Amino acid sequence: MGKIVVDLADIDERFLRNNRVICLFSGGLDGTYLLHHIASVLPSASVLALTIELGGGDGLRAGRVCDRLGFDHLVLDQTDEFLAGYAFPAIAAQAVYLGTHPISASLTRPLMVQVATAVAHEQGYDAVLHTADGTQNSLRRFNQTFAALRFAGSYGSPFAVDAPSREKKLLELADSGLLELVERSRPESARYSTDVNLWCREFEADGLDDPERIDVPEALYEWTTPTATEPVEVEVSFQHGAPVALDGQALSAADLVRSLNALVGAYGLGRYIGLEEIANGQKVQEVREMPAAHLLLDAYRRLEQASVDAATLREKIHLEQIWVHEAVEGRWLGPLRTAAQAFIGSVAQAVSGRVRYRVAGAGLTPRAVIAHNPLYVRDRVEIPQA
Repeated sequence: MGKIVVDLADIDERFLRNNRVICLFSGGLDGTYLLHHIASVLPSASVLALTIELGGGDGLRAGRVCDRLGFDHLVLDQTDEFLAGYAFPAIAAQAVYLGTHPISASLTRPLMVQVATAVAHEQGYDAVLHTADGTQNSLRRFNQTFAALRFAGSYGSPFAVDAPSREKKLLELADSGLLELVERSRPESARYSTDVNLWCREFEADGLDDPERIDVPEALYEWTTPTATEPVEVEVSFQHGAPVALDGQALSAADLVRSLNALVGAYGLGRYIGLEEIANGQKVQEVREMPAAHLLLDAYRRLEQASVDAATLREKIHLEQIWVHEAVEGRWLGPLRTAAQAFIGSVAQAVSGRVRYRVAGAGLTPRAVIAHNPLYVRDRVEIPQA
């Protein structure tokens, strides 16, 4: 049975000689620092840098770092799997954290762990490392998923306790020449802590944490820069709870989300700033942009209201925050979220139809809700009188 890695002292020469190690690696500052540390301890260590591509474009950036350090690199594109199996169920669950922002990292961590453990089993690796620190809820999301899967090897984050400061990481990587590779394709990766996939761009640290002085540089946003001047109409279609088409054209999950990110984001819609509670009960602020989610969550609720009776919806609304809480706490594979998902998925079978919006800088204006099996009437005078 392996051990749980909690600090850099655990990644010593003995550990590296006795284990073949997978490092979950997006090409950012923390992962680059970890690989640099491993290379300095044992240059001949058997390490696989595993990039799980979720639509954020991490593969190329990560590859440059691995080439420089001489570590093996594997990129596995799981974008469609992530959207269909995690983000789209989150739409049906109306997965908004305490009414402030749609969740994102909570959805990616269980998928990443499941992919990493599968690779470890298939290719004979003994340990899987990630880089979440003690201020991030992702620490327990990763670790609890490893535990739920009963991964027999070592796992964890060497930054879980006593993590090096961001400044120390920057200085050491600058001295090694690796920092330029981190900054080349995504400059904010060094200054901010980032998490990017096709569903969400999320940022924290370096001045973004203070809720008493919220000052987000406009340059940080890429998906929600207002460029459109004239309103447009867009129609999204759902089939049994999942979005399947835009303006009548069937699209893959990735193409649908990518198209809505561009369309909705061009009006500056889909920005979120909110606090999230961490393990010690304190709250930290995060900034994110999620234009496709902004529209899809609203559209789903409208179509759901048109298709599902009020009594069922009342019970579902109660279960939605249970679903969100279990996902946020890292219990994606736990029995409570699984049970809540069964109820939510059952309700979603009735949610089919189309929702049309007028999209403008002032926001979304619903233009039509057309359910396949509607419970609404189109003219109140048609309702039989008691």
